Amino acid sequence: MTPEEFYELLKQHQIELTDRQKQQFERYFELLVEWNENINLTAITDKKEVYLKHFYDSIAPILQGLIDNKGIKLLDIGAGAGFPSLPMKILYPELDVTIIDSLNKRILFLNHLADELGLEKVHFYHGRAEDFAQDKDFRAQFDIVTARAVARMQVLAELTIPFLKVGGRLLALKASNAPEELTEAKTALSLLFSKVEENIHYQLPNGDPRYITVVGKKKETPNKYPRKAGMPNKRPL
Repeated sequence: MTPEEFYELLKQHQIELTDRQKQQFERYFELLVEWNENINLTAITDKKEVYLKHFYDSIAPILQGLIDNKGIKLLDIGAGAGFPSLPMKILYPELDVTIIDSLNKRILFLNHLADELGLEKVHFYHGRAEDFAQDKDFRAQFDIVTARAVARMQVLAELTIPFLKVGGRLLALKASNAPEELTEAKTALSLLFSKVEENIHYQLPNGDPRYITVVGKKKETPNKYPRKAGMPNKRPL
């Protein structure tokens, strides 16, 4: 997907990018490739592939009507090089975006990227989701949590649901196997007082299958969740 094809597809969704937004995406690509020579940010560096599999793929929650531009507080867990939250932030500047990532080198990249792109209302933190979720400044503070290809739902639910306000939603972006994951995650979702609201299946323009699993938080998360760092992966609920 060339940048021009990217702009044209957005137009079909009634999203017309400004020159500044186009420049931001272009600079994002340049910095991603530049920093990737020293830090493992992505295996995808071809320009057409980046625009398709990183930029277009990341804005799927907007294209699917799951996020609007009304000052939502969004947390992105394990965002790596900023996907999916920062492409959405470029489209919707009013989004208030927080990213937590376990590798400090990626946080350094994100800080530099935000400065270069002139992004405001973005906050980057180095650490484990399990630790931040027990901090009152983060716990139950967000309208939406996103996670793209982070973990199976059985584990992901425990790492993300505690951050949501009651009524907030987890948007889990997946490439495959979402239906099977939901079956094994039933116990975890129940213990966390959350429920799958919908499981959206769609395709990228090249035909690749994608899912967004939408999980709603129904009640406050019990204080014992998430468990200590590493436990959700070692012993899933």
